[in-house]
Amino acid sequence: MKDFNQSLQDLRESYDQEPLRRAQLSSDPVAQFEKWMQDAIDAKLYDPNACSLATVDSSGRPCARAVLLKGLEEGRFVFYSNYNSRKAGHLGGNPHVSMHFPWFSMQRQVTVLGEVSKVGDSLAEEYFKSRPYLSQIGAWASQQSQPLDSRESLEKSFLLAKEKYGEHPPRPPHWGGYYLLPQSVEFWQGGPNRLHDRFLYELTNDQWKISRLNP
Repeated sequence: MKDFNQSLQDLRESYDQEPLRRAQLSSDPVAQFEKWMQDAIDAKLYDPNACSLATVDSSGRPCARAVLLKGLEEGRFVFYSNYNSRKAGHLGGNPHVSMHFPWFSMQRQVTVLGEVSKVGDSLAEEYFKSRPYLSQIGAWASQQSQPLDSRESLEKSFLLAKEKYGEHPPRPPHWGGYYLLPQSVEFWQGGPNRLHDRFLYELTNDQWKISRLNP
């Protein structure tokens, strides 16, 4: 264990980004996020829209998992899920969440804090129909977050759903999406000597206030 711990302690990354200045930032955090997301897409990062979504359960215990950002609608971040999942249960009890985008290979991170609400049926329908056919079937096959006795049972459920719903499966009533309305957004960029740049946008009286934070 000592050798392993030493291996962890020896892991070092050198950050070398040019200083990030306030004048370079948009006054709107969503516009700034779009810019950085496009940079991540252009850099061909693996799953650049993947983020960690953190929720809390009824006892206040945190839980995080990866989700995919699938839209920006009127300043709101959009992701989709099974409404019977563990995360949905958490969101039903406490809509306050954190969404973290870890673009480490670009020496950047973004953290979004805000409150979620369900998207309308029309948007959920539109996105569900855009998904690959087998992913649509998978939404019927999986009882997300529920105990599963074997991989074979899941595959059997998948084949049964495929047989039942054919080539044009409807959207399951338990499947839809969420809007995350941001209340704060932090942009982090690595800098030499651990002098990283951090800018925090906070919504106050319907106006975005921008502050530079110590690294």
